[in-house]
Amino acid sequence: MNILVIGGAGYIGSHMTLQLEQSGHQVVVLDNLCSGKAAAVGCFPFYEADMADSAVLDVIFRSHAIDVVMHFAGHIEVAESVSDPAKYYKNNVVKTQLVLDAMRRHKVKQFIFSSTAAIFGNPSYTPINEVHPMLPVNPYGRSKLMVEQMLADYSQAYGMRSVCLRYFNAAGADPQGRIGECHQPETHLIPLVLQVASGRRESISVYGVDYDTDDGSCVRDYIHVNDLCLAHSNALHYLAKGGESRTFNLGNGEGFSVLEIIQAARIVTAKPIRLIEESRRVGDPAILIADASLAKEILAWQPERAALEDIIADAWIWEQKLCADLEG
Repeated sequence: MNILVIGGAGYIGSHMTLQLEQSGHQVVVLDNLCSGKAAAVGCFPFYEADMADSAVLDVIFRSHAIDVVMHFAGHIEVAESVSDPAKYYKNNVVKTQLVLDAMRRHKVKQFIFSSTAAIFGNPSYTPINEVHPMLPVNPYGRSKLMVEQMLADYSQAYGMRSVCLRYFNAAGADPQGRIGECHQPETHLIPLVLQVASGRRESISVYGVDYDTDDGSCVRDYIHVNDLCLAHSNALHYLAKGGESRTFNLGNGEGFSVLEIIQAARIVTAKPIRLIEESRRVGDPAILIADASLAKEILAWQPERAALEDIIADAWIWEQKLCADLEG
């Protein structure tokens, strides 16, 4: 199939393009490089442009006979979405609608969307399944929910079939060390912990050790980036076979605490990792774990690198490469 990967120079999008290429698909990448890296694109046709550029979208759809669009180009920082909501509604909602309308013009009717567990807000129960109430507590989560609702309307009105995949916590890197996570600034726990192990950071802050969990720190569901991509590949086959529009939660179904992450990183890296206990952050739930049984049933999806040590080991390979590049 001919697949347009929007945000294909970013963390998850670049891993997706590798997996699609290995499966024999033809990949086209569109990315404005506001957070992605051109070096992560590989040898695919690459358009450095914003997804709101309708003229570029028209060229891509006319030139490459696109069958499916995969969307990884959302802004994702919760704190930034609170301080600058306009940026999130413009990029995550308005620009996504421009993509969908370009698809309509060119009669492209299959769309796979990167959504988020943030659409649920503070959980009423865990593990969280697809019917959990959706009450996002920040503009980031609201912007993603708006797109999910828009896709449902486009499906009903225009026959545009879509799959929305709600990530919990993406982590890890390509096991061969070719690509990995490289946000600026970095806000995700595992790469921050590994930056302490590598010496790029002095310590890692633990925000709250008095939660109602086994060790007092927050528990989250971490999923390897390659397993996320595998879910997208399965969603691709699902739509190709005529599957109707659906939403799925993606996670391992098992939570790891902040302190467990740090201890596992100490074992994997054989490095001391200094932590500093801080007070709780406002809005951090004690536990967020996914119920991914629907994805396993409908998409025949099964995580292949679910062990925490595997996730951290792959991320550590990438962190060491980043350090070597910086020193070089």
